[in-house]
Amino acid sequence: YLQRASIAGIAHAEVFFDTGQAQLLPEGRAELDKLASALIDLDKQIPAEIAWVLRVDGHTDVRPINSPQFKSNWELSSARAISVVQYLISLGVPSQRLVAAGFAEFQPLDPEKTEEAYKRNRRIELKLTER
Repeated sequence: YLQRASIAGIAHAEVFFDTGQAQLLPEGRAELDKLASALIDLDKQIPAEIAWVLRVDGHTDVRPINSPQFKSNWELSSARAISVVQYLISLGVPSQRLVAAGFAEFQPLDPEKTEEAYKRNRRIELKLTER
């Protein structure tokens, strides 16, 4: 059943977050509003015995961070994923249907050391999967 559901994708973090931050920007919240509506509808359509989740993966670029709030890219990527999950829950998406994961800088889309590559690698990935 989940193979027919098509909620997956990559969202660049600059749409959702300021650099080095995990607080959702208004543009990111607007995108997540649409996603939440689709997830709530999907939850009604999928049979209850199917254990599906939306995994929210946070990623950073390779540049190290050491701010008072985030001591590492692990913390930043995880905090971004958690921010997305918490926002979706606030919109009515069932908590048991969400997972937050942080990947830090270790799953880059682009290995180059350019500003464009850094932007591509700072992202949130959404994956609809079975628990």
